[in-house]
Amino acid sequence: MRNVKGTRHSLRSSRQLSIIAQDPSVKVDDRIVRASIDVPAEELLPGPRGYRVVVVDYDATANALYQPASLSSGLEGEYTDPFQEAPDETLLSDPRFHAQNVYAIAMRILARFEFALGRRVQWGCEGHQLNILPHAFAEPNAFYSRDDRSLFFGYFESFPDKQDNTHTVFSCLSHDVIAHETTHAILDGLRSRYLEPSSPDQGAFHEGLADVVALLSIFALPDVVGAALDGMAGGALIDQALLERDTLANSVLFRLADEMGQEMSGVRGCALRHSIKLPPGKNYMDDPEYQEVHKRGELLVAAMLRSFLDIWISRLNRIGTIVDGQKDRSLVIEEGARAADHLMTMAIRAIDYCPPIDLSFSDYLSALLTVDREVVPDDRYGYRGALLANFKDFGIFPSKRAAADGTWLRCDDEMIYSRTHFDSMLRDNEEVFRFVWENRRTLKIGDIGYIEVQSVRPSVRIAPDGFVLRETIAEYVQVLTVTAGELRQDFNVDVPDGIRFWRPLRLLGGGTLIFDEYGQLKYQIANHLLKDRGDKKRQGDRLAYLWKQGLLDTKNDRAGNFSALHLARSGVQERAG
Repeated sequence: MRNVKGTRHSLRSSRQLSIIAQDPSVKVDDRIVRASIDVPAEELLPGPRGYRVVVVDYDATANALYQPASLSSGLEGEYTDPFQEAPDETLLSDPRFHAQNVYAIAMRILARFEFALGRRVQWGCEGHQLNILPHAFAEPNAFYSRDDRSLFFGYFESFPDKQDNTHTVFSCLSHDVIAHETTHAILDGLRSRYLEPSSPDQGAFHEGLADVVALLSIFALPDVVGAALDGMAGGALIDQALLERDTLANSVLFRLADEMGQEMSGVRGCALRHSIKLPPGKNYMDDPEYQEVHKRGELLVAAMLRSFLDIWISRLNRIGTIVDGQKDRSLVIEEGARAADHLMTMAIRAIDYCPPIDLSFSDYLSALLTVDREVVPDDRYGYRGALLANFKDFGIFPSKRAAADGTWLRCDDEMIYSRTHFDSMLRDNEEVFRFVWENRRTLKIGDIGYIEVQSVRPSVRIAPDGFVLRETIAEYVQVLTVTAGELRQDFNVDVPDGIRFWRPLRLLGGGTLIFDEYGQLKYQIANHLLKDRGDKKRQGDRLAYLWKQGLLDTKNDRAGNFSALHLARSGVQERAG
């Protein structure tokens, strides 16, 4: 079999495209900081329209359809970057560059998730392609909508400067905003029920993880990090005094977050700045102020970024000085990039080790620790120690169902494997359901409600030493509908007093099953339906939260949810009508 170029292996797997590395307000030597990034090479139609992303440049406010960007596919020549040498004015004003910018960053984030998880990742919406509208409307907002299968990016007028001049701010030119919204679409594909109202933690997780991915992905762009490190565009050496923990926090993280927030505060608010400025050592999890979803998401970001700082400093301590307390600047940036890259890989892989419903930050911390132990057993760079310490500083501890070191307990129970087929278990929902059904008592699922296997996904992960870890990840959900009276009387679950006796209530349980390469069950990570007092308390807490928030049994409008959430986060009131 031969491909269109005459051989089997002549087509490139990646290409380079220019993007704005942060947002247009961030400049070095009075020029917008840009980067040339690797994205998967593919056959593209004008838009660009590819196999995963379709850019549709329609402006609903102006009722205008802009000229689509055309990028060469490489089949008829070299892959070219039409904006490689373009001046700043072109980047700001040409809608075709705006289209290229959102396409390239979205594909970069998607490729990063697929690399970490070792498989193709589907969007949370129907179909294989996600629509992106870079000039969707004249409003300081950007959001993901599952129902519309789209990412929407707005534009708005900036605040007046000292000369009372304004300019148009495009959210589609902010790396942070694009990475954030793309992460929402990917996470929705990995865990569809995380968009359902459940608890403050689950509501905050979408926002928190999207912020973490947005900021850590910046550290793969050396020019941005270098400029934030010491305010210089280049240089061979850097003073060791600039590499202390508090100094790095004030220079790199504060500066990056502050720059992200300057023009984009109308879209993103000040969440990143708030996260980094949060002082550790307080039990934020029980603080009433941090029960609100926006504020609670900041805790996850703060814990992850403080962990990143500790890991970076640990790696820097292995680098000697060259002369008079000066270190090699390029090595400092490279170590930061490696630390951020590994931590982002952990953050993404941990999703596979989370329960499919009622996620808590404690569950996510245990997932982080476990997934890293699977591929790096010795924790040579202290990643797990840094995570434990920094999450504790913000009141987040490993799950109570975890082992003493915070990792998930391995499944050592006797299972029935003889009635299922190993090969089918790797990909077939029905075969995994047969396994769950035969082992439901051992898995402590019980006999009430109905069970649905939602997904079966293969995963191939590579450790730093080249060790390959093959796993199969399966999710199941258990659903029970009962009246409020039955829940009180028969199951001893606390139900809010205002709920009528005969009102039907839907309860959810579920778990993630991790199978090794031989089809043996390694982990069951579950929030059971009504197995014990802990489950009954969780169900009662969930009902109380939904009742208090007015979310009980309401249909979740996901487009409106993210739109309203991001408007509230930015401090802008949603438009009437």
